[in-house]
Amino acid sequence: MNQGTVTALSPKQAVTTSSEDELEQALIAAASNGNKAAYQQLYQRYVGQVYALALRLTGDVSHAEDAAQETFIQLWQSLASFSGDAKFSTWLHRVTANVTVSHMRKQKNWLQRTFGLESANEADLVAPLPTDDNPLEQYIQRLPERARLVFVLHAIEGYRHEEVAEMTQMAVGSSKAQLHRAKQLLKEWMSHD
Repeated sequence: MNQGTVTALSPKQAVTTSSEDELEQALIAAASNGNKAAYQQLYQRYVGQVYALALRLTGDVSHAEDAAQETFIQLWQSLASFSGDAKFSTWLHRVTANVTVSHMRKQKNWLQRTFGLESANEADLVAPLPTDDNPLEQYIQRLPERARLVFVLHAIEGYRHEEVAEMTQMAVGSSKAQLHRAKQLLKEWMSHD
């Protein structure tokens, strides 16, 4: 077997490669052709990153788990559409953000339909402080939903306001206002500690 050749993608075969990028490309190609073992390897590589982003966006462990699961289902269904123009991790990041925002929108609509909830006062929707050791992460999770979404997508993940607005279905001005609100709340909470 050559040093630079990827030959095996099943659990029983050894994978030899000269670089991680080549291995990843081989996994993507095999998974897009239906190879479940290759897909499992991609899952293992990225499940932590996908879940972490989903948790930051949702602020809820259960919803983050659901969104991560939906992301990997969508990944399996749309992997063949990955063109390779961007890094796979970048593309998967975008898929995760879109799936998570969509998941949150569905949950909110379901709650409104099921329980007849009208749009509640956002101050009532502030989550309690989670038990994470990182104080900033605790405060981010505590932000109201829309402010948290915009803050995570724009300030942490680096999406432009136009992209955030498109993903969250809000106006660009609303995205900017929610970012400002998030920063003000974080500043206020952090100054009290």
